[in-house]
Formats: sequence, structure tokens, C-alpha cells
Amino acid sequence: MKHEIKFARLSEVDPQEIAAHMSDRRVAEHMPLLTSTWDAKAAREFIANKEAYWARDGLGHWAFLSGNRYVGWGGFQKEGDEWDYGLVLKPDAFGLGLPISRRAMTFATADERIPFVTFLLPPSREHLGGLHRLGAVFVGEIEYDGEPFRKYRLETS
Repeated sequence: MKHEIKFARLSEVDPQEIAAHMSDRRVAEHMPLLTSTWDAKAAREFIANKEAYWARDGLGHWAFLSGNRYVGWGGFQKEGDEWDYGLVLKPDAFGLGLPISRRAMTFATADERIPFVTFLLPPSREHLGGLHRLGAVFVGEIEYDGEPFRKYRLETS
């Protein structure tokens, strides 16, 4: 069954729903920087932090909805001179990663501020077919906040 994917602001989602999502061990398994416990307060702080990127850069992270159901969050975050793309889906929505990412890359291609997009993936992520189908290429291994990641890049211009 095909669902309409919508991009909304994180502030439109109940913080409890985001807290439950981020507390799922299956999500944390691929997020080495996720080290604290999530509750509604942590989710509200997270939402405020992500909204600050929108204010600073005019772009940031969205909430993803399938139909009207929250299925995850992700989007673009400026890291120095690079726009990094991240995607964190609820486990029952993992299959929506490629269609959501394709739509986000269409957005990036149309935005002249974004000549390329980077992706940082932890070593635990073994299934990278979707990333390759998008056209991303491996750049190298990096360390971010003390954790190892594999960096990929996708030209958008």
C-alpha cells in the first residue's frame, strides 16, 4: 500500500511521540551519539534545537508523516560548509527511507545553497543499497563527537 509522504515541522508532532520513537532500542542501535534517556522534556529540547537551525540557516529537520501518522524525522543540517542529511525512522517505517530520501534530495537539488549533500553512517549500518541507489559515493571514514562514521557524498548540482 502506498502512503502519501508529508514533510512537516517537528513542532507539529507531540513530543511524547518523538520521545517514544527515540527510546526504541532498534533506533538507538544505529545511533551511537544517542546516549541519554528520552522523555517529553528531552523531546521538547530536541525540537527547540532543531527549530533553531531553521532560524539560523533557513533549513533544518522535518517530521515525516505517512498519511497523517508520524513515521520519523530527518533533513538537512549545516555542518561547517556542508549540508549533512540525516534520517531517523520508526522501525515500522524503515521501508520508507528511500522514498523519503529521494524527495529530500529533489529538494536539495532545487536549492542552490546545496551543491552537495553528505551522509554520516555508523559502522552498524550494513545495508547501504538505498544510499547507492541515490547516487552517493563513499568519501572515507571520519570521527564525529568521538564516534566512527562512514561519510558519503551526493552531488546535487
